[in-house]
Amino acid sequence: MYRVIIIEDDPMVAAINRQYVETSPDFSVEAVFPSGVGALEYLKEHDVSLIILDYYTPMLNGMEFLDQLHGMGKAPAVIMVTSASDARTVRQMFLRGVVDYLVKPFEYRRFQAALEKFRQSREQWEVQDSALDQAAIDRMTGSAGQALPPEPLAKGLNAATMQMIRDFLKHNSGAMYTSEEIAEQVHLSRITVRRYMNYLTQTHEAVSAIDYQTGGRPSIQYGNGQNIQKRS
Repeated sequence: MYRVIIIEDDPMVAAINRQYVETSPDFSVEAVFPSGVGALEYLKEHDVSLIILDYYTPMLNGMEFLDQLHGMGKAPAVIMVTSASDARTVRQMFLRGVVDYLVKPFEYRRFQAALEKFRQSREQWEVQDSALDQAAIDRMTGSAGQALPPEPLAKGLNAATMQMIRDFLKHNSGAMYTSEEIAEQVHLSRITVRRYMNYLTQTHEAVSAIDYQTGGRPSIQYGNGQNIQKRS
């Protein structure tokens, strides 16, 4: 059960927020405060999982409230439900760690989506009790799937040609090919292919090996390094 407090000076809005929160059986509203001052006193003795916070409340605005809350050494999750929508305020609140920001008036579905986002995030963190790898951290922070900017190619290399060779290696994963064999398949010159393969091996996108079993002069073979098998 996630314990929640609401900070909202409009009694009608506070009642609606409470109703929305308690629609979910996973959440329980422990208290409602018209100002952050009373909430801070409450939080000196109580721990909560989530705060529904209006920015404009008497005596303390949302920014001042969070600064004092963090100064107490407490950092529950915070969802903003407010009419404050200027860019500076929104930015400052996210910099202070709010997990979602709803601008009044909002739809019930949007409120529920914010609660669900909080719940899923909390469950992910709670099941982890060991060191996290990069993939796990990316999933938890929502960074998974974000494309990294492409690294610049070395001078004289063309992105389209590079992609053509990468695609060939990807579709022929597990085998090794000479530069002549690759050149024949991608319709480029052997010298061009060798220049690109040298780059890919230097950046560890591909591997190379010398084949001494040619019956003649040894040849260099290239592959993408995944489950390499010798071709008969």
